[in-house]
Amino acid sequence: MTDRTRGDLCPGVLRPWPADDGALVRLRVPGGHLTRTTLLALLDVAETYGDGRVHLTKRANLQLRALPHVDGVLPAAVVEAVRATGLLPHPDHELVRNILVSPLTGLHGGRADLRTVTAELDERICATPSLAKLPGRFLFVLDDGRGDHVNRSCDLGLVALSEDEVQLRIGSTHWGPVVPLPEAAARLTGLARAFQQVRDTAWHIDELPVPPASHDADPRLPAASDPPAYGALAEGVTHVEVPDGVLDRAAIDGLDEHLVVTRWKSLVLVR
Repeated sequence: MTDRTRGDLCPGVLRPWPADDGALVRLRVPGGHLTRTTLLALLDVAETYGDGRVHLTKRANLQLRALPHVDGVLPAAVVEAVRATGLLPHPDHELVRNILVSPLTGLHGGRADLRTVTAELDERICATPSLAKLPGRFLFVLDDGRGDHVNRSCDLGLVALSEDEVQLRIGSTHWGPVVPLPEAAARLTGLARAFQQVRDTAWHIDELPVPPASHDADPRLPAASDPPAYGALAEGVTHVEVPDGVLDRAAIDGLDEHLVVTRWKSLVLVR
């Protein structure tokens, strides 16, 4: 067990990080799906109060920088402006909606469409009061069987073995049972609750003094794969580079309405 004397400091709207250039806030986007309209609304906030840009993160989330703050607290007007974008739907759980998913799932390739299980997992997390106290670094990683996230470190997750079966991940190196896809969200939520009950000062399952019980890796698990190439991947699906992971108005104005943020600080455009 770790000997930390404080909680994690991962930033959110209601708990910003006071950086040298002003407050930094992170907005969780489970699965990475959002709209150009929402992104433009967030850019309006950035232009009015911050550095005028939206920053992508390695967890496929969004950040605003250089916001005003008083003793580490955003002014009420800034909080309300962010809330109006729709990107703060569960204030009590804003720091723990960390769900990283294969960005092309259900759009192109992969063994299973994980969009429904992603939405259910987010709903279950936000409906469980005790999970609001999970560390802000606690991460769920869902790989749809193409291997793009299978080697990404995580606390909990799954890898699709077929259209309707997945193997759960428990920590970065341990495998859970093989379960039907419709059961996965409930199983992962239960495991998160179990961790919360025993974690003490640990931020991650990998930090627990007793390794979790594990199963053998299923032979159907995919090998790790590289990120998709930039350019058209299928009809209506395009992977585009975002230089330095930073979006300004000129970049956002030319995007399609349906977007997916990736962990490679890029975007998938869906027509």
